[in-house]
Amino acid sequence: MQGPEGLDALRLWEDHVQEAGGMAVGSSGSRLPLRLIALDDGSRAERAKENVLRLLTEDRVDLLLGPYSSGLTRAVAPLAEGHGKILWNHGGSSDAIADEGWRHLVSVPSPASDYLRALPILVKRQDPTVTRMSVVHAETGTFATDVARGVSEAAKAAAFDVVRLIPFESPLRDARALLADALAGEPDLLVGAGRFQDDVTMVRRRDLLGGVKRLAFVGAGLEAFHEEVGDLAEGVIGPSQWEPAVHDPPHTGPTAAWFCAEFERRFHRRPGYPAAQAFALGVVIMECLRRAGSLEDEALLSAARGLDTTTLYGRFLLDPVTSRQIGHRVLLVQWRNGRKVVISR
Repeated sequence: MQGPEGLDALRLWEDHVQEAGGMAVGSSGSRLPLRLIALDDGSRAERAKENVLRLLTEDRVDLLLGPYSSGLTRAVAPLAEGHGKILWNHGGSSDAIADEGWRHLVSVPSPASDYLRALPILVKRQDPTVTRMSVVHAETGTFATDVARGVSEAAKAAAFDVVRLIPFESPLRDARALLADALAGEPDLLVGAGRFQDDVTMVRRRDLLGGVKRLAFVGAGLEAFHEEVGDLAEGVIGPSQWEPAVHDPPHTGPTAAWFCAEFERRFHRRPGYPAAQAFALGVVIMECLRRAGSLEDEALLSAARGLDTTTLYGRFLLDPVTSRQIGHRVLLVQWRNGRKVVISR
């Protein structure tokens, strides 16, 4: 679901570049055309690796944009590194992506451990009686465990009395049993971090969660969440990498208003944050190319590491040592009357 949304945003970026006469290279006024080659990985690591090898060795692409998914991004990062090619990452946010130390990696999203890090202190400020938290998270992969680790660290720092981590096998088949386990700790705050469909499955059993004061699910940050669960979304909190009305006008690239209008005009739906982060990656690439004056990967990498700017997606700034994205901030949103409302930024 999120992968196709990112691809649509990249198609819009391609159109934007072509309408501008190409991508500016340096300050000389010269421009290069852009042609997007998109290959379907079917959410499979082996196919993603095959695709990347084809792009590197047969198509010999100048720019390599990564897949959507932390697991797939981790799978292909070694291939990009081995060919000395930057992997421009818009779809992988697991902390492991940065922790593994790939030099040729430029990431736009904030790391997964930050997704719900602001949640415990926010909830406790709203209601000081909230002191017990259960976190149910997918045990496979690293994304969900990173989210769980980040929110549990924050809960301990906020002096929660009880913090329970409960792993589950994804895809989730028995929400009742998992939620019964989570509720055994009598949580005031229940957090879910799985695949999108796992979160939907749990929220559809909201009838079991009447005693929980606050609910938060990673999937709740997406527009599709309300489309799937309807009124059951009411009051649920989620993380969002981007909300269009939040950020000031960008220093680099189009505004969020332009992006939303053009995305809706072309694709007949509102863009979510997976679309915004993909388009923002394109904006970052264009700025790096303008500064570097070259398509050489080392020159582009140097430009990316020295770049501190804002796009429609927010701030872009890489840690000079780890290349982790440290400029961007994750928002917290809550569903109210069928709409997402930003409650923390």
